Amino acid sequence: MKVTEHIKNANGKTLFSFEILPPKKGEDLQNIFSNIDPLMEFKPPFIDVTYHREEYEYRELPNGSIQKIITRKRPGTVGICAAIQQKYKVDAVPHLICGGFNKEETENILIDFNFLGIDNILVLRGDPIKSEGFFKPHPQGHSYANELVSQVGHMNSGKYLHEEYAHGATNFCIGIAGYPEKHFESPNLDTDLGYLKQKINAGGNYIVTQLFFDNKKYFDFVKKCRELGITVPIIPGIKPISIKKHLTILPNVFHIDMPQELVKAVENCKDNKAVYEVGIEWTINQCKELMKQGVPVLHFYSMGRSENIRRIATELF
Repeated sequence: MKVTEHIKNANGKTLFSFEILPPKKGEDLQNIFSNIDPLMEFKPPFIDVTYHREEYEYRELPNGSIQKIITRKRPGTVGICAAIQQKYKVDAVPHLICGGFNKEETENILIDFNFLGIDNILVLRGDPIKSEGFFKPHPQGHSYANELVSQVGHMNSGKYLHEEYAHGATNFCIGIAGYPEKHFESPNLDTDLGYLKQKINAGGNYIVTQLFFDNKKYFDFVKKCRELGITVPIIPGIKPISIKKHLTILPNVFHIDMPQELVKAVENCKDNKAVYEVGIEWTINQCKELMKQGVPVLHFYSMGRSENIRRIATELF
């Protein structure tokens, strides 16, 4: 079932969903299942699975030559989504990114998703790899998310790269990313909202936001979207803070602000155990306010951990 259908069928009730990371090299599916299992009591209608391109660096060998070394590779999102749908009977939402893939590879991935009965795709440009420092598209790939949304939309119309195939038309519900505090590469929020509208016009069906800690940022973002004529569901992305280093890590990685009240509460903690509890309490209050305003879904970024999210969900659902 499509994400938009889940939201419609909820009749105004806020749903619960979360995002997981594929396991690292050497780990198996049981690592994923052990983090999903504690959250299934809250009946998530869908679970997102991130997509990670391989990363590499160039190392000088003793003979002076340069060798390309793969430093990061995760198991395939396609197989993980199939396993989740088979085991839990819920919709898996794979992420699809521009970086590292050409258009042919993207089409093949989409064919696999369609074959597996996957109804939803979250389309993203993707982040630059560490060895490059800035986003570098594949020479035969997409530079921007709206281009990738268009390719998915064309397949929904039966238009493949080299042929039209009406009987092979896909029917993906297309999710896109939104940034309440703007994407870090955009010069300002208004410009970023213009890019968001392009993704909607290209075929986006719903929006999932970047994580935020100040609900006013989300409410203002939704208001601006509606003023631009963006009417699709806007799902807030939530992440509980859990260690003191998050005060510097999260703003640096995700380019977000943290409310001073939260910063002070974390700084006053004696250890990370206390920070963990502050993060849970803050997120519960944050989510209660969002639910009161009728958000369609609370979407949690688990980062491979589920205990704090389980405790939060227990208070909300």
